[in-house]
Amino acid sequence: MKKTCVIIGAGPAGMASAIRMANKGYQVSVFEANEKAGGKLTQSVEKGYRFDMGPSVFTMPSLVDELYTLSGKNPRDYFDYISLDPVYRYFYEDGTKIVAYKSPEKFAAEIAEKTTEKQEKVLRFLQKVEQKYTLTAEIFLYNSLHKVRNYFTSRVAKGLLNFGKLEAFKTMNEANEQDFTDPRVVQLFNRYATYNGSNPYEAPATLNVIPHLEINMGAYIPVGGMYAITKGLIALGNDLGVKYHYNSRVTEILIEHKKAVGIVVNGEKQYFDCVVSNMDVFNTYKYLLPTVSKPESKLNQPKSSSAIIFYWGIKKSFAELGLHNIFFSENYPEEFHSIFHKKQVYKDPTIYLNISSKKSPEDAPEGCENWFTMINAPHNDGQTNWDEMIAQTREALIQKINRHLKTDIRPFIEAELIWEPRKIEQITSSAFGAIYGNSSNNKFAAFLRHANFSSDIKGLYFCGGSVHPGPSIPLCMLSAKIMSECVGE
Repeated sequence: MKKTCVIIGAGPAGMASAIRMANKGYQVSVFEANEKAGGKLTQSVEKGYRFDMGPSVFTMPSLVDELYTLSGKNPRDYFDYISLDPVYRYFYEDGTKIVAYKSPEKFAAEIAEKTTEKQEKVLRFLQKVEQKYTLTAEIFLYNSLHKVRNYFTSRVAKGLLNFGKLEAFKTMNEANEQDFTDPRVVQLFNRYATYNGSNPYEAPATLNVIPHLEINMGAYIPVGGMYAITKGLIALGNDLGVKYHYNSRVTEILIEHKKAVGIVVNGEKQYFDCVVSNMDVFNTYKYLLPTVSKPESKLNQPKSSSAIIFYWGIKKSFAELGLHNIFFSENYPEEFHSIFHKKQVYKDPTIYLNISSKKSPEDAPEGCENWFTMINAPHNDGQTNWDEMIAQTREALIQKINRHLKTDIRPFIEAELIWEPRKIEQITSSAFGAIYGNSSNNKFAAFLRHANFSSDIKGLYFCGGSVHPGPSIPLCMLSAKIMSECVGE
């Protein structure tokens, strides 16, 4: 008789965990509180416009493909993706426009043409961040930080011997200011701290591995948009016999004699051989394990930023915009100070504008575009003026975009949806609406993420962006891999 496993939550890591556990021979059941799978990796359709609601940048696609090959399937039978070129378009308040091309050499040449930096300096920086990735990946990404045996390998030893090259005791901004003198280039590379909801003026320079994933390794878009990843993983899970249960909110993890033995869902007890939570780890302990002793030092770490996102159906097409666009704030340090210290939205926020219809015309009516218009915001820390901040942010975004595009976009907005920290927490169970779990504004932050297993409760495991190794689709895929390797040990 097969052993049984329950996954709480069908976010990216939950779907990947279900596939991996099925491949380990378990009969897997997934319980999802919402009406469909995906977590933040979901979609909405409004007045003929399709919107990917959450992650919009796709890197390291091999980690998704691996789930299919592990299952003896051809990934291309389930989903496909294309390489992006260019990847980003950057807009500055002084009129500078930088195009981030796929080729590192061409991107470096573009920076040299548009700023005071030399191409060679940019290429040296990209070599440097590749070296950081090589030194850190084995330690921080591909294995559990919480298993002693993982520290006794040659790759880990190499990383530790080259610890100085990781620049862990510098902030990202300090390291970038040493590598570049043009503030526009420093700002461009500081931006990567936002990929895990952190502050580049506090987060360690070790995080400069992030641009390596996007620039050196390449960025992609799934055919059919980001939600195609969710659809493909659900289809694969179904083919492997995974049972998905929607509109099924788990309210408790059952513990007997320090062992996880099942869950309570829809008022009914159901028993399993192991329990995996893809729910935010803070809320897992708060709501599902209320009587269990909590790892306070990890759960009470400072939380990441959140976001305010306006999904706009725009009845016009703009040739100067690409799939990914960034409109920078003129005062980056003050923007992050406002987010992380004042807990307020900055008056002139940096805007990330994603338009999937640039690559998937079916996502918008002919001649129109679907705008995913996002700014970084504080998590919900009890602010009483959210409605006011959202209204002010909407006006600030429109004014900023109007300045750059030399038009008025107001009459072109014919559809609108809004996500903000309170709604993000409600829909995705992200504690305080913090999209990325704990922030990385601490040189030891990687070690302060919760493990992928419980050291106190046998048979209880964790996956997702709030635990090791962290947020983003690639890291969620790796958290599922690490978790599955811990099962049965």
